[in-house]
Parts: sequence; structure tokens; C-alpha cells
Amino acid sequence: MGAQDPERPEPPASLHREILERLRDHIVEGNLADGARIPERQLCEMLGVSRTPLREALKVLASEGLVDLLPNRGARVRSLSAQDLAELFDVMGGLEALAGRLACENITDEEIAEVERLHHVMYGFYLHRDMHGYFNCNQLIHQTIVAAARNSALSATYASFAGRIRRARYSANLARKRDRWGEAMREHEAILDALRRRAGEELSNVLFRHLRNKQMAAADGARDEPPSLSSP
Repeated sequence: MGAQDPERPEPPASLHREILERLRDHIVEGNLADGARIPERQLCEMLGVSRTPLREALKVLASEGLVDLLPNRGARVRSLSAQDLAELFDVMGGLEALAGRLACENITDEEIAEVERLHHVMYGFYLHRDMHGYFNCNQLIHQTIVAAARNSALSATYASFAGRIRRARYSANLARKRDRWGEAMREHEAILDALRRRAGEELSNVLFRHLRNKQMAAADGARDEPPSLSSP
């Protein structure tokens, strides 16, 4: 992809994770359109880095399924068809349903307490209409449940799919035809309640419906004009 910009030093290793997280959030939150080329110079200016660490971060995001690397032509935001999204959400719904059932067999009291803490923090973000904070807490809750399933094959499969629909999961909360954000909060109340009671079958069903509803909201959002990200 070319030489490193000489005017900027390489950032210390401790900043690479921050660069990756900021770039991931920038793409997930819809600041670049589906299929859009990645504006490397503009992003270097925004992040205050040279092209070398930016491109390293893009390689990670390509492995997560958020971007496509174009040989000798940079990168672009991965675009998924309606059929792609429907199939991916169904797979993720199945994985989360299985994770919920297994988690109820294996989760510790401390892990349930952590999910409760994240839920209350997430609710605060919801009340303040802070989609960025809300979504990050939301993803941590789902990841905690998957980790509590104590199944490494499930965790690896989940991780391989999660990045590919992360952008769609975020945008689904902004769909204008329904109050998806409020609906998602109510579903998370049901998730927490079933988890507290270790009701595996119930949690499995709630999680599958949660993903199916998100899929429908994402499809609705794709048919709308892009919503304003500043006021969901």
C-alpha cells in the first residue's frame, strides 16, 4: 500500500488498540457509506497517525469482516445485500440462542452481577440518547453471555460472524419505522430476567427473537434514507 508518511512518527504500541477501536467505531457508526472507499488521508488526519498504523488497523477490520482490502487500491467498507444480512442474522440468532442455553448451565454469580452492571450502565446511555455508549455496553453484554457458555468452538464461531453484522446491529437501532431502540431495551430486560433465573430455554428463545427483530429493523432501516446519527 505504499511507504509510511515521513512527517508522522510511528505511534507507540499502546496506541494501536486505540487506533483500531476508533476506526472500527467510525465505520460501524455509519460515517462511511456501504461500499465506500476508505479515505486514508482524511482518516490519518482525524486519528493523528501515519498510514502504516492505519493500514494495520484496516487489516484487522478486514479479518473481522467490516472492510474489504483491494489489491493495490486501498480498502472499502464491506457492503452486504439484504439476503446476506438475513442469513447472517439467522446464524447469529442461532449462536446466541445456544450461548444463552449453555450460559444458564455454567454462568457464575459474579458474571450475572457483571451483566446486571452493564445493563444498568447501558440503560443510562439509553436515557441520555448516547448511542455510542449504549452500543458498546450492549455488545459487552452479548459477549459476556457467549463467554459464560464455556464453549470455545462456539466462542470462536461467534467471533468470526460478529464483526460482519456489527455495523447492521448498530444501524438497526436507528430505524425510523419503529422504536427499535426502545424495543431492544425491553428485550434486554427480558434477557437479564431469564439469565438471573438461569432459565436456559427461555433465554435461548428471547435471544433468538432479539436477533430476528434486529434483522427486521435493519432491513427497514436499509429501505429508509440514512438517519441522522447525532439524534437517534
